[in-house]
Amino acid sequence: MARPLLLIVFYFLLASFGIYAQGTKKISLEDIFKTSTFTQKTVEGINWMADGKYYSALSNEDGSKIWRVNLASGESEEILVDGNKLGITFSDYSFSPDESFVLLISDVEKIYRRSSKALFYVFDRRTGEAQPLLEGEKVSYATLSPDNTKVAFVKENNLFYKDLSSGKITQVTRDGKTNEIINGAADWVYEEEFSMAQAFDWSPKGDKLAFIRFDESEVPVFNMQMWGDLYPTDFLFKYPKAGEANAKVSIHVFHLDSGKTTLIDAGEESDIYLPRIYWTGDNETLAFIRLNRLQNEMDLLHAASSSGDSKVVLNEKSNTYVDLDFNDNLQYLSDNKSFITTSERDGFKHIYHFDMEGTLIRQITAGPWEVTNLIGIDQKGKKIYFESTEASPLERHLYVINFNGKGKKRLSEEAGTYSTNMSPDFKFYISNFSSASQPLQVSLHDVNGRTIKVLETNEPLRRKMTEYALGEKEFFSFNTIDGTSLNGYLIKPADFVAGKRYPVLMYVYGGPGSQNVRNAWGGIRDFWHQHLAAEGYLVACVDNRGTGGRGRDFKHSTYANLGKLETEDQIAAAKYLGSLPFVDSARIGIWGWSYGGYMSSLSLMLGNDVFKTAIAVAPVTTWRYYDTIYTERYLQTPQLNARGYDDYSPMTHVDKLKGNYLIIHGTGDDNVHFQNAVDLVDALIAADKQFESFYYPNRNHGIRGGNTTWHLYNMMTDFIKRKL
Repeated sequence: MARPLLLIVFYFLLASFGIYAQGTKKISLEDIFKTSTFTQKTVEGINWMADGKYYSALSNEDGSKIWRVNLASGESEEILVDGNKLGITFSDYSFSPDESFVLLISDVEKIYRRSSKALFYVFDRRTGEAQPLLEGEKVSYATLSPDNTKVAFVKENNLFYKDLSSGKITQVTRDGKTNEIINGAADWVYEEEFSMAQAFDWSPKGDKLAFIRFDESEVPVFNMQMWGDLYPTDFLFKYPKAGEANAKVSIHVFHLDSGKTTLIDAGEESDIYLPRIYWTGDNETLAFIRLNRLQNEMDLLHAASSSGDSKVVLNEKSNTYVDLDFNDNLQYLSDNKSFITTSERDGFKHIYHFDMEGTLIRQITAGPWEVTNLIGIDQKGKKIYFESTEASPLERHLYVINFNGKGKKRLSEEAGTYSTNMSPDFKFYISNFSSASQPLQVSLHDVNGRTIKVLETNEPLRRKMTEYALGEKEFFSFNTIDGTSLNGYLIKPADFVAGKRYPVLMYVYGGPGSQNVRNAWGGIRDFWHQHLAAEGYLVACVDNRGTGGRGRDFKHSTYANLGKLETEDQIAAAKYLGSLPFVDSARIGIWGWSYGGYMSSLSLMLGNDVFKTAIAVAPVTTWRYYDTIYTERYLQTPQLNARGYDDYSPMTHVDKLKGNYLIIHGTGDDNVHFQNAVDLVDALIAADKQFESFYYPNRNHGIRGGNTTWHLYNMMTDFIKRKL
């Protein structure tokens, strides 16, 4: 009974998403990784301008230029900043609120995933001149003040600000020290797991600076050796592994007029997280988020910036965890009487309206679907713009709804995935659209959805694709033995022959809240999958339990036991695929990166009667080696839940390895440490298991740079051809 239903789903989606135009050229690795044949273009550096008639856009085609674009016509009318005339090449910029100054960002030097330092220049539109923020010195997170007079920044773990009229620099903090104290910038684990790098914020009037201070002196040091010199160098940084000490965090407010700093009362418990600070509209009240160590209780607090006194306004508890990153949508209304935020309290992420005391005014959206992004709040029109999965868990569409929860309307039409940039006056928006078969299209619309101008079509890429024999990405769903419905996609060779049996390579990530099965453009990795399809392989992907887009219960089902249900689902998916008449069930492989490498390793070991081959790139091999915030959110601490850490560690199951296994890691991986690969390899040797391994010297978690990406995918392709 299930098989015909699945075929109906297949054909429906084929009709919905369209068929690739069939060319004859066979896609090669050189096309993907050497000549960048399939790289898509985007529109960068868009900022809405204050008059509501223009937006600005960055162009780097002929030197760095900021253009002013007419919203009514979509035409570029004037160059606001010309990097050629200034002798500055810049990659990003920001305006002061009155748009008299432009902060130009140049020569960016990455630190970790989100952190960086750079050369900053302040361009004065009135004089046409640009001055360095600090002559010849790189700093981090330079931010113009709301009163248009100052720039705050972080340098060497301390917070500073510069007065733009006098040029005077004031040092706000003085105790910053590498691997001990950080002021105004996040430590490693906050940056990675709470998606933050800058940890300071100007007050609305620009007369105060709120900042987070990290005391990481008791956090254990991780030593990452870097190779290439006569003697290797030690890169030492603070990395709290699960169950170990976190940084002690505190929130402070610096008062520019008095030079005094106020400590904000965050409660008596010190082993907590303080991952967000926000100013409310009255310039006196600072809001902040507090999470307990296990992240199953979250508080929103309001504090008086003058005294530091605070009170809990909103409290949310969970039997599993409160997902801050997913619900990071707090916005205060300008009347300073209420705020709007999102929560999964009813089982799906929805929009809620509260007064300043935390009393619920109204749940604005509801239903068995998720609000994925709160785009903007039109307070004058009393409308809220948001993106959601209501049309399909595989898609993201733009909607508008009234404050009273009525009048919901979908503004995006074509099936696919939309990401929206709304103008501050809510008269226009820029839409970034893609689907599984259509690369990025960027367009300017009025608030009713009417297209004013298409800014990027990626037409050259579309035309290039028609020259190649590309297989369609077919979406499907199937039920596991216990009745759980899982979504997946399948890529067949363009010259697919009915009646022939093909080997299958499954691609997996599978981590909490992630989603690979989306009606969205897949990028370069999808083209590698297309290359494998052209070589005679089927490529499949299934989102297991624990992934996103389907509500809290589905996502939280893996809590306290990562690896169990996810692996069961990947094995079930392999068995389902193996039952199809065109699949060679003896030749099913699986590959993944990071959490996906953990999944592919575990799937090969626990599903040794189903999977023939696996590739694990930068895998976690024991959760005891991963960081506190991520790991404890889903597993609690190892002291509280040792079995949750060990029962589904690949190192626990090395004796079950039967198939072909390739493990790959970068020795400079600051995220999932090379230690994971080293210890798993050691365990495999002790278990007398044959396998293949490869390391990339000094490469980080992304394993890229120079010839690296080409080498990596060439090696993986060769392994698949030999072993699957």
